[in-house]
Amino acid sequence: MDQVTPQQFKRRDPSLPKGRQISDEDVSTIADLLGDMPRRRDMVIEALHVIQDRFGHLSARYIAALAELFRLAQVEVYEVASFYHHFDVIREDETPPPAVTIRVSTCVSCELAGAYELIDDLEKAVDPDHVRIVPSPCMGQCDGAPVAWIDQRIYRHATVDMLLRAIVQDNSKPKLPDYEGFAAYRADGGYGVLDQIISGAITPEAAIETMSGAGLRGLGGAGFPAGKKWGFVRGYAGPRLMTINGDEGEPGTFKDRWWLEHHPHRMLEGAQIAAKVVGCDRIYIYLRDEYPTARAILQREMAALEAAGLMHTPMELRRGAGAYICGEESAMIESIEGKRGIPRQRPPYIAQVGLFGRPTLNHNIETLLWVPQILEKGADWFADQGWAPENNGLRSFSVSGRVKNPGVKFAPAGIPLIRLIEDYCGGMADGHTLKAFLPGGASGGIFPAHMADRAMDFGTWEKEGGFIGSHAVVILSDQDSVRAAALNTMRFFKHESCGQCTPCRSGTDKFVRMLEAREQSRELFDDLLAVMVDSSICGLGQAAGNCVKHLMKHFPEEFTAKEDIV
Repeated sequence: MDQVTPQQFKRRDPSLPKGRQISDEDVSTIADLLGDMPRRRDMVIEALHVIQDRFGHLSARYIAALAELFRLAQVEVYEVASFYHHFDVIREDETPPPAVTIRVSTCVSCELAGAYELIDDLEKAVDPDHVRIVPSPCMGQCDGAPVAWIDQRIYRHATVDMLLRAIVQDNSKPKLPDYEGFAAYRADGGYGVLDQIISGAITPEAAIETMSGAGLRGLGGAGFPAGKKWGFVRGYAGPRLMTINGDEGEPGTFKDRWWLEHHPHRMLEGAQIAAKVVGCDRIYIYLRDEYPTARAILQREMAALEAAGLMHTPMELRRGAGAYICGEESAMIESIEGKRGIPRQRPPYIAQVGLFGRPTLNHNIETLLWVPQILEKGADWFADQGWAPENNGLRSFSVSGRVKNPGVKFAPAGIPLIRLIEDYCGGMADGHTLKAFLPGGASGGIFPAHMADRAMDFGTWEKEGGFIGSHAVVILSDQDSVRAAALNTMRFFKHESCGQCTPCRSGTDKFVRMLEAREQSRELFDDLLAVMVDSSICGLGQAAGNCVKHLMKHFPEEFTAKEDIV
């Protein structure tokens, strides 16, 4: 055992309290920086963002100062800051990160578009003492792959030259696109349905009945009927709250971002309507950090809504910090409360015991934007737009990969994939033939081309051990390796596991190592799949192995090959 010398051992001054000492100067600095922000536990993540944005990292001294201001233990703030990928926590003995960080998305669509080659070229072109290159999870811009992010600005179809130029530009504020603002939306009849809800022309009972008749389902992934959810939450004694899940982190998904960047008031009106019908006292919008443009638009338009006197239920916008797991509703609630985004054990479900212990109505962005039109035009108007009688409504499909025209496609629910590709995406990209597809992002599984005639709707892919989830469609061609795509998804889930339960934390890591080692034993893979499905606390661990499962089932030649088959 190494001996501790007297020079290395420094006795604590007994006149001082135990632990890291807090500087009055640091407390004053952070207090001035936070301004009039409430010093509440649920505002901890918002405060950490303010500090990170100002200094580019979170030093131990400023974490200690923040803990002092919020009357929390330093470890409570540290455990939150260190949980989220976008916070750079620096100890006293560590060097702060370089002034510039370039994050490059490495999701399946971006890998197909050359993300890893871009990373290699960037690392050769920049000075590592001044610029840091960080491979990152999906950024919700898959139709613009490869994608990079520098200082709250997104760069689509990124190249080395583009990013090198961006380093010297002022990227402090995102550039806003043209979108439908409050005045235009109101002039076109917007908030008319909300007016009827407030006046009583549409009763809560009638609204719930219409929503149920329309067959609108949750479009964030779970697909739970919206009308039924309203009835459940309304049935619990108040006070009630509402959360809106804008943490669109499923690789391949970007539809919610598109809606917020083009028609934000459709969602805002839908949220106000739902809150009034169910009887919610406050609305919390949780938006992923990778959407700075959408965040800026929402801040502007929520202010316009309040100024017009139409924010009948108060709304708060909360900013995520780079954690896919916060797309799970209970993990999102933990994050809004200022904690690590770790899923809760269920029951109780959040409809009964949710945010701050209150009954909570939770909806996805796209789900809410259909609400005003359904209540205005009727249940049949929505239900009849499906591809077949058993399919209800229109859907926003996020399509990326090997198609000519990727993007958000508005198509009937239940449309066959081949028709989505041919009729809405201009067909496959030149020189490419359909080989495989992911119907619901990384967790929805991967299926062969001969299944492209099946309905793209809830209920189709569950029979095959997958699901359509958030309608994130990624297209692979004969020039792509399905095995490489499956490995990509497993690396993503390993990175994004919250670590709470052993089956998910260790299982995702084991999957990656077995795939990288080209393990051939199906029995080992099947055993690991069974353990993760049966024992993981939430859907991340339960669905993480879907693509690997389908690799073995539908593409056995690639599973057993010694090298990738393209």
